[in-house]
Amino acid sequence: MNKEATAEELTKKRWLMVIISGLMNICAGSLYTWSVFSSPMAEYLNQRTGLALTAGSLAIVFTVANSVGPITMISGGFINDKLGPKWVLFLGGLLFGGGFLLSGFAVNTPMLIAGFGVCSGLAMGMIYGCSVSNAVKWFPDRRGMIGGIMTATYGLSSVIVPPIANSMIQSLGVTAAFKILGAIFVLVLCVGSFFITPCPPNFVPAGWTPPAVTKSNPSNEKNWSGMLHTPVFYVMLAILVCGAFSGLMLISQASNMAQQMVGMTAEAAAIVVSVLALFNVAGRVVSGWLSDKIGRIRTLEIAFLIAVAGLAMLLLSNGNVALFYGGISFVGFCFGSLMGIYPGFTADRFGQKHNSVNYGIMFIGFALAGLFGPMSMNLMYQKSGSYQPAFIASMVLAVIGILLAQVYKMMSKKKS
Repeated sequence: MNKEATAEELTKKRWLMVIISGLMNICAGSLYTWSVFSSPMAEYLNQRTGLALTAGSLAIVFTVANSVGPITMISGGFINDKLGPKWVLFLGGLLFGGGFLLSGFAVNTPMLIAGFGVCSGLAMGMIYGCSVSNAVKWFPDRRGMIGGIMTATYGLSSVIVPPIANSMIQSLGVTAAFKILGAIFVLVLCVGSFFITPCPPNFVPAGWTPPAVTKSNPSNEKNWSGMLHTPVFYVMLAILVCGAFSGLMLISQASNMAQQMVGMTAEAAAIVVSVLALFNVAGRVVSGWLSDKIGRIRTLEIAFLIAVAGLAMLLLSNGNVALFYGGISFVGFCFGSLMGIYPGFTADRFGQKHNSVNYGIMFIGFALAGLFGPMSMNLMYQKSGSYQPAFIASMVLAVIGILLAQVYKMMSKKKS
């Protein structure tokens, strides 16, 4: 009876982990509000230094922030597996909020890179990786759905935080906004960390029977070394790069695209950014849930087909607002799908015991897409004066993603 009662208590308690972790992810997702800060920060630094910086000149800050996350997702995953998530999240909270605070005191670009780019970027990896992997461990029966919810809260930050930050910037100034948000993030993240507990080893939720270990369904627990020695890991990593490429490419340029391609005003283009963020969030929840029903790889195939359709709409939009919105929505949904599916997908394939580290390593695919997606779009636009070549390149990658999904299925059949 004791064991049964304990299982029931833990099964109820795990939802508290989701709520608190989701709140922490909303804070960490504020890293993607950089576009709100970039222009006013460039103006502020110009006044201080007499330079002629632009939002484009400060793009390096966001590039650094987006690229360093996997470092702490992996190292934080090791600490999480050894000591539990509490201290990883506490340190991440100090570093994330501290990065915003330092940005508020920045008087030049290097200080901004150190604060927002390095400190908050590294902390994001700790908070996101730890909170997502720990929540997924609590739900072996609903990995896809919980992975979707957890990554959706991270994406939801792009909808919630920008208007708040923008209001602060307009009324108090950009440096004050950085400082206030930094203090709030330190408080929420550090206090929240003390309510997070690690999932007990071999936890089985009340009323759920884990799949039996058979020849066709073998035990698949692998640490990072075992995962890296498994060929299917590299196929999964490549699928993630192909899927995230178009989403991160569009996220970096959505406002400019709306103004250049369909002649929107800056205010109307801001709505496009919100629509992209909302479909990104929807894709994470819907596809995470669907992947529990029909399988991860089948859901990924559907997501890639939606991306191809969306990119085709953008390619053909040519001033058509409806087609442009449709394309933005479809690509945003596909990107969200990848992000929602992959925490559970990684745990399914390599086990949940070491998923904190394994998912951190897998997340390198996201970082690569975040580095090359926006960079490729900028280069193609500069050479051609059009976004069309970037859409075509992304469609090719999406088709490659579909083909890689077939390779994954063939490799899985051979294993069984």
